Amino acid sequence: ASVTMFVSPQPVEATDDAFWDQFWADTATSVQDVFALVPAAEIRAVREESPSNLATLCYKAVEKLVQGAESGCHTEKERQIVLNCCRLLTRILPYIFEDPDWRGFFWSTVPGAGRGGGDEDDENARPLAESLLLAVADLLFCPDFTVQSHRRSTVDSAEDIHSIDSCEYIWEAGVGFAHSPQPNYIHDLNRTELLKLLLTCFSEAMYLPPSSDSSNANPWVQFFCSAENRHALPLFTSLLNVVCAYDPVGYGIPYNHLLFSDYREPLVEEAAQVLIVTLDYDSSTSSSPTVDGTTTGTAMDDVDPPGPDNLFVNYLSRIHREEDFQFILKGVARLLSNPLVQTYLPNSAKKIQFHQELLVLFWKLCDFNKKFLFFVLKSSDVLDILVPILYFLNDARADQSRVGLMHIGVFILLLLSGERNFGVRLNKPYSVRVPMDIPVFTGTHADLLIIVFHKIITSGHQRLEPLFDCLLTIVVNVSPYLKSLSMVAANKLLHLLEAFSTTWFLFSAVQNHHLVFFLLEVFNNIIQYQFDGNSNLVYAVIRKRNVFHQLANLPTDSQSIQKGLQRKKKTPEPISRTNSQDGISMEGSPFPLLATGIDKLTEKSQVSEDGTMRSLEPESSQPPSEGNLPSAVSDGEPWSGEAPHPRRDRRRLSSASSSGQWTPTPDWVMSWKSKLPLQTIMRLLQVLVPQVEKICIDKGLTDESEILKFLQHGTLVGLLPVPHPILIRKYQANSGTAMWFRTYMWGVIYLRNVDPPIWYDTDVKLFEIQRV
Repeated sequence: ASVTMFVSPQPVEATDDAFWDQFWADTATSVQDVFALVPAAEIRAVREESPSNLATLCYKAVEKLVQGAESGCHTEKERQIVLNCCRLLTRILPYIFEDPDWRGFFWSTVPGAGRGGGDEDDENARPLAESLLLAVADLLFCPDFTVQSHRRSTVDSAEDIHSIDSCEYIWEAGVGFAHSPQPNYIHDLNRTELLKLLLTCFSEAMYLPPSSDSSNANPWVQFFCSAENRHALPLFTSLLNVVCAYDPVGYGIPYNHLLFSDYREPLVEEAAQVLIVTLDYDSSTSSSPTVDGTTTGTAMDDVDPPGPDNLFVNYLSRIHREEDFQFILKGVARLLSNPLVQTYLPNSAKKIQFHQELLVLFWKLCDFNKKFLFFVLKSSDVLDILVPILYFLNDARADQSRVGLMHIGVFILLLLSGERNFGVRLNKPYSVRVPMDIPVFTGTHADLLIIVFHKIITSGHQRLEPLFDCLLTIVVNVSPYLKSLSMVAANKLLHLLEAFSTTWFLFSAVQNHHLVFFLLEVFNNIIQYQFDGNSNLVYAVIRKRNVFHQLANLPTDSQSIQKGLQRKKKTPEPISRTNSQDGISMEGSPFPLLATGIDKLTEKSQVSEDGTMRSLEPESSQPPSEGNLPSAVSDGEPWSGEAPHPRRDRRRLSSASSSGQWTPTPDWVMSWKSKLPLQTIMRLLQVLVPQVEKICIDKGLTDESEILKFLQHGTLVGLLPVPHPILIRKYQANSGTAMWFRTYMWGVIYLRNVDPPIWYDTDVKLFEIQRV
C-alpha cells in the first residue's frame, strides 16, 4: 500500500481500520524504509492540507503502542505493529514540533482515552503525549520483546505486564543491580528503536529558540522523569548501566568487531543520548544537593521531597556506594580512552564515536553528585579522565566545527581544578604515551596539561579566544600544588607571558591584561609554595627576566600607548583551519556564558592553612593582596561585576578601533599596572641573578645543568615577601551555562543521528545549521 494515500483531501474516519492498518501492518520494514516511504514534503503537505488525517494518524499510532503495552506484545504480529508505529512516530514528530500551531497537539486530550481506561468523563482524559510516554516506558520492560522473560511457560494474560516488577528486569548489571542478563540482540534492537522514539519526543527543545529563562522545562522530559512513570528507577538504572558496562574492544580479539556486528553499540549510543537529555536540568536555580551530597532540609520534612522532581536527576544525585562510583568512573574512563587506543594493527580495535555524549554525562555526574566528584579526585583514577580530555582538546583545537567539544572539555577541567586534590594528582609521572602532536617531554601530568594548553592558545583557531581565561584559571588553580615542572612546560608558560605582555596585546582590548595577571599568579604560587622542586621554572624566569622588567616599566603615556597599538602583532597568530569532519558546523551555537567572562563562571575561595576553603565576598572593597586579581578593571567597575557585554569586546585580538567605543587611556593603564603582582618575582631576581652571574663568571660556565644544580640547592627562605593566601576560582553554575549545555547537547545529538536523519532539514530553532 502506498503511504501517499493519506494525503487525501477529505478526512478519513478514525474507525476506518482497513485504511489506517496499512501504515503498520506491513511486516518487512526498517526505520530507514519508513523514512524513505514517508518523504518530508508529504508530511508537510498533510499537515497543511489534511490536518485531521495527520491528527488521526498520530492518535491511532499512539493507540497501537498503548494496546501493545497493555497486551504485553505476545505475538510476532503485535511486535511488528508496535515497531512500525514507533518508526512512523519517529518520522512524523519533528514535523509536528517545527510548526508552532501543532506543537500543543500531543498535549491535548483525545476523547475516550480516559486515565482509567473506560469511557469516563473527558476531564479525566490523558494528553496524547502522556499516553505515548507511558506506553514506551512499559514497552521497554516487556518480557520477550525488550527483556528476558522470567517465566518458564508463556502466560497469555493481560495483567502479566502490569504485575511485573520492572526493577527485576534491569538491562545490565552495575549500579543497584548485580545480575547481568544474557545478551539478546533482538531485545537490543527493539530497545534501540523505542529509545529513538523517546529521544524524538524529547527533541521538541530543538524547535524553541535559545532563551536565558531556564525555567521553561521540557514538558516531555518533565513528565517522563516524574513519579507518573512507574519505570523511572529501573529505566534510569538500565540506561546508566548499559553505558558504563559497555566494552567496545570486542573481547580483546583483534578485528573481532569486523566479524561480528555489534548490536550493543547502537543501544549504548541511544542510551547515552536519552540519559543526558533526561538530565537536562538547571542546577543553579533549583534546590540542588549541597556540597556533601545531602539536600538542604532533612529527609523527614514532608514539605519538600529531597532533591528535584526530575527523578532521573534525583536518583543520580543520590548514588553513594563506593562500588557504584567505581563502576561508573571505570566505565566512563574506559570509553573515553577508547579513541586513544593505538594498536600495532591498524583498525584492529573498534573506535566509538560518542565521546561528546560521555563528556556531558560525566559533567552531569560531577555537577549533580558532589560525592561522585570527591570520589573521582580521591585517587589517581581522575587522570584516566584527564588524559582523554587533553587528547580531544589537542585534536580539536584547529577545527572550527568542534568548538563545542573544546568548551565542554575545558569546563570539566575547570570544575575539577576547583578542588585541591586535582592539583595534587597532577604530580603523578606521565608515562603512557598517547599519540599526540606535542613536544616530547619527561615529566608529570601537570606538564602534559600545560603543554597542551600552550598548544591550544598558540595554534588553535580564533573562536577559542574566549576560552583563554578559562585555560589560565585552571593553571592558576592547580599551580600551588605542582611539585616540579619540566623545562619544556616552564618554557611554555614563559612563552605565553611573553606573548600576552607585548604592548600591542595589552592595549588592544579592555580585558587582555587579565591574562598577564593570571600568569603572574601562577609564577607567584609556584615560587611561594613549591620553590624547592621547581628549579626549571626558576631558571626559565631568570633567563626571561627582561619580560618582567618590561612589564614593571610598561609605558603609560598616550604617545606610547598609540605606538604600542601600531606595532605589528608579536603575539602568536592563531591559525584557522576549517577542515570540518561534520556535515554541519555548529557555528551558530550561542555561547552566552562566554560573553560573561570567567568572573561569572567562577566564585573565588580562599584556602586557609589547614586546607579548608572559605568563599570570598565578590565585592571586596579592600585593595587586592599580591597575587589577587585586579579588583578594578575599566571605568572603575569591580572585576567581579558584569564583564563588557557586547560580543565585540570579547574578541581577544581585535584592535580597539573595531569595537568602536573603547580606547586605552593612560589612567586605564595605570589603574591595573599599579596592581601587577611583581614583588615576589622581582625579589627573586634581585637575589638570584647576581649569584647565577657570579657562578658563570667564576667557573666560566655556559652549562645549564650546573646552574640548575645550583638553583636546586638554593633557598629563598626569609628573603621573599610573606606568602599570599592561595585563591581558587571554583566553577559556578548559572542560567547561561545551563542554556549552553542544552544547546551543545542537542547540537551533538542532531549531528550524530544521521541514519535515519531524524531532524535533518526541519526548521530547528535552538542553533543554526550550516552546510559545509
